[in-house]
Amino acid sequence: MKTLMVCLLLACGAEAQSLIRQAPAKALGRTNPFAGRALAERAGAKLFARECSACHGEGGVGGKNAPPLAQREVYEAALGALFWVLKNGSVWRGMPSFAHLPEPQRWQIIAYLQETSYIK
Repeated sequence: MKTLMVCLLLACGAEAQSLIRQAPAKALGRTNPFAGRALAERAGAKLFARECSACHGEGGVGGKNAPPLAQREVYEAALGALFWVLKNGSVWRGMPSFAHLPEPQRWQIIAYLQETSYIK
């Protein structure tokens, strides 16, 4: 059941400067404290369904205003950059901030995305 990735990532794609590339250097080295934990991945799947799938679609296939998550830039992104995108979003690109979620829940979403193989 690999339905997938975070409402996290950017309205990138053909744009010259994606949200992932805007993450500051200090964010890039962050690691996911929940990586590989089955309970965290299941919690992340529920959070993704509730918070992200309305825009990024069931399975992260993308939507009218949100890119698909199964793309090279997302897969190759540093986990800290993805976390930064979830926290900050971009009003200009239609990506909401998920700062309202506690930090552990944002990492759970990323754990879910890691489990689905959409990110490393």
